[in-house]
Amino acid sequence: MSSMSAPTTALGLRMPTKAWTRTAVRVVLYAAVLFVFVMPLWTMVATVFSGTTLKTGQMSLFPGHFTLANIRTAFRFGVGRGLLNSVIVTGVGLFLQVTVSAFAAYALARKKFRGQAVVLLAILATMMMPEEVIAIPLYLVLGKVPDPLGGSDLLDSYSGLILPVVGWALPIYVLTGFMKTIPAELEEAARVDGARDLRIFFQIILPLCRPALGTCAVFGFLMIWDQYLLPLLVASTPHMYTMTLVVTSLSSSQEQGEGVRMAASLMLMIPSVLVYLGLQRLFERGMLNGSLKG
Repeated sequence: MSSMSAPTTALGLRMPTKAWTRTAVRVVLYAAVLFVFVMPLWTMVATVFSGTTLKTGQMSLFPGHFTLANIRTAFRFGVGRGLLNSVIVTGVGLFLQVTVSAFAAYALARKKFRGQAVVLLAILATMMMPEEVIAIPLYLVLGKVPDPLGGSDLLDSYSGLILPVVGWALPIYVLTGFMKTIPAELEEAARVDGARDLRIFFQIILPLCRPALGTCAVFGFLMIWDQYLLPLLVASTPHMYTMTLVVTSLSSSQEQGEGVRMAASLMLMIPSVLVYLGLQRLFERGMLNGSLKG
């Protein structure tokens, strides 16, 4: 069996084979990905831990000497309170959002009632509406509704930051579509054994919806954690600022250097990465099942 030699040019130089071409293309693509995604993150981390005093607009590729001074300064300017507020609002808001969405999706997917299509269409219509359109009406409503935790209204309160994010059309839509794919025979068999709606919901439907719930949890976390307009409307004092408002206030301040701003931005980003890594398997299964069943 004769071996095939690589083709040569007119000067007798060996031309690159297909394998070498594929390798070169991969190297270029990997370098482009590293430059686009890794370099900004590396620059942010290097700036945060750099002991060099940087002027506005300056970044650091290599920290002069390692220091936590920028992080300590960021905490003195409200990052700790912003993290606490964001954790409370996101944790409670996400739990209520997924719970309400699961119950609503169960009713839409497994029950029959008059006006069901209209209700689903109205829920989907809210996805088409930009949040800027409802900003002023929402602010007026929050100023008139009493706070269930004891305040005169929902402005500048945890309730005002949490209640508007509980109802979101995307998880209802995703869970409704997923629950419709669950065989009805499972529910009928449970009813023959004497199970009622709540038991069927918690012991049969919800366990089968774990991939979809993971997908909704990731999207819901990012939606609430990155909220900017709603905290801007509701929080009128720095005591109620979430992390997005803290980062914005530090960015507009001329007193702080780039290292402090980058420290606040890094602490805003880290929880999103941790949540995605923690729910990555469920998120990918939910997206894959959705694409296959869609």
